[in-house]
Amino acid sequence: MSELITDKAGVKRCSWSAAAPEFISYHDQEWGFPSIDDYALFEKLCLESFQSGLSWRTILVKRENFRRAFDHFNFHTVAQFNDQDVERLMSDASIVRNKRKITAVINNAQKAIELKAEFGSLAHFLWSYRVTPPAGFTPQSLTTSAESIALSKALKKRGWQFLGPTTLYAFMQSMGFINDHVEGCITRQKVEDALNALIIP
Repeated sequence: MSELITDKAGVKRCSWSAAAPEFISYHDQEWGFPSIDDYALFEKLCLESFQSGLSWRTILVKRENFRRAFDHFNFHTVAQFNDQDVERLMSDASIVRNKRKITAVINNAQKAIELKAEFGSLAHFLWSYRVTPPAGFTPQSLTTSAESIALSKALKKRGWQFLGPTTLYAFMQSMGFINDHVEGCITRQKVEDALNALIIP
């Protein structure tokens, strides 16, 4: 569970934002803000799967390298990656070289195309699992939810890989499926406003 931290200017943020220099802008401008962009959603699913077993900072500092290596997570392109692409990615020291995770991204890109064909967009399907906080919920007190468990089962049934309930809850937190900023955080109301204005396809 996170608490608030106050900077020298008196600005209050979720305490995790002070853990690394890269986290301040990520916390203030990205984390928790909702997106209905299919490529942005797919990118975050992939990055969260790479993060499994590692720190988020490791992934965040390599994010531009991941984007370059995976064609900015255009799942239509990534779905066509072959054995030579896997070898190229395994020799790329600027990303996380885990063959199972790399091949999972390629597999998931293929499944993303199928999902989009079935539901019209990834956003339409994924946002149907928007988190409803339980009674008495305290932000950042959970690592999974009923929705992340259900989404993990649904994606696994469709052949997606490396997306367990904990990984998907982290995805949901970061993409605004729940406003998990702590009460009193400078960003919480901004995220709430963005969620209230969101129109899900």
